[in-house]
Amino acid sequence: MKVAEKIYNGSPVIIQNLLISAFGYYWNKKRFGGIFQQEYGAAKDRENFTADQWYNHQAAQLRMILLHAYNTVPYYKNSFSNAGFNAAALARISPGDLHRLPFLSKDDLRKFGTSTLLSTAPEKSGYFLASSGSTGTPVQILYSPAMHQRWFAIYESRIRNWAGVSSFTPRGMIGGRRILASASNTPPFYRYNYFEKQVYFSAYHINPANASNYLAGIRKHGVEYMTGYAMSNFFLARFFKEQQLDVPQLTSVITSSEKLTQEMRQTFTDVYHCKTFDSWGSVEACGIISECEQGNLHVSPDSAIIEILDENMHPVADGEAGDVYCTGLLNVDQPLIRYKIGDRMISKKEDCACGRKMPMIKEIVGRTEDVVIGKDGREMVRFHSVFYGIERIKMAQVIQENLQHIHIKVVADTHLDNSEQLLIKNRIQSQLGSMDITIEETPFIPLTDNGKFQAVISKVKRQQIIA
Repeated sequence: MKVAEKIYNGSPVIIQNLLISAFGYYWNKKRFGGIFQQEYGAAKDRENFTADQWYNHQAAQLRMILLHAYNTVPYYKNSFSNAGFNAAALARISPGDLHRLPFLSKDDLRKFGTSTLLSTAPEKSGYFLASSGSTGTPVQILYSPAMHQRWFAIYESRIRNWAGVSSFTPRGMIGGRRILASASNTPPFYRYNYFEKQVYFSAYHINPANASNYLAGIRKHGVEYMTGYAMSNFFLARFFKEQQLDVPQLTSVITSSEKLTQEMRQTFTDVYHCKTFDSWGSVEACGIISECEQGNLHVSPDSAIIEILDENMHPVADGEAGDVYCTGLLNVDQPLIRYKIGDRMISKKEDCACGRKMPMIKEIVGRTEDVVIGKDGREMVRFHSVFYGIERIKMAQVIQENLQHIHIKVVADTHLDNSEQLLIKNRIQSQLGSMDITIEETPFIPLTDNGKFQAVISKVKRQQIIA
């Protein structure tokens, strides 16, 4: 355990709040100092770009990042050369030519991310941030302060501003950081970051008995919007609703990291009397997706070029799901080019009534590792409909043990009867075919080490099925 963590865990709540505020001050300077205001203004201006302006902007940024990678990043010098590209060819490339370049796997990022994937001409004062590692060993991503500010300028402009809030709006956050040293139910279950007006709520203590303390934190610090993990925010809001607590109206709820369902949106509306805005991003900082006021998900073309491809590396048809490959346009110290990030999305090729000429995504369906596969190769990624109408089910987790066996863990108010269990099995088999399905009723389902609720776990390697 790090010394700072030991000091924090051994301190009283008031000192913990001071330590978190000091940490908040440090990160506030990292994110919003330097070139942030300049980049923020530019990001706002680009929202009015025409389709041609966006194409030209992406083409210029792409050529810059590719040439920089070829000239200063040993991994790409070798990778591009082996694919038949030299500097002259890269200087002529367009976004439509990306398919000609090799892709970057997560394994290679883990293996080379702190060595040959780094530029020999980095920006100043870089530092590594680690991903959550929810599906394996974390990746290490190099951030310079300037890159961090470019990233947060787009984040502020698109994710927060489109939801009607800003970095200065008091917010409640539920994420994976452990703010309580133990699992003991000792309130308060939140800590306060003064410099960012952020109430950080524990994702590990959300239950009916503790709901009123979470609400006290919202009231005490004047929280105006909630953000963070979709499932944790949903569980908390549902407890508020079930206990008929008097919850202040919020400006918005901004979710990320986990699949947002219609049930979650409706619960947030019922409890907080506001709209929910879904979003997508990652520690890898190679793409931002945000929901506009029309309810559509837009890719920020100045953050990345995002490809949605099938198993043959071809673009999927409109309305179909595919694997996501990201080419980041902001990080010159550790470029991620055609990086297979491990998420799956459904494409949507049409214009939005909001008027912005930014590409749209129909749906963020989940991670590649969350795909359950039938014996004949059929796939299923969305399981909330399997439990539809069975009101006593409060939480469920689907685990694919192998191609023949699915194990379902269920947390329910009361015991499921035979007809309800049969309904669940029939719904799964209607989409995946005949399988051995077992249902286990359990008092609780543990969160992952980083505080997320993992609704689907597949132990089947998809690549083995499609090979």
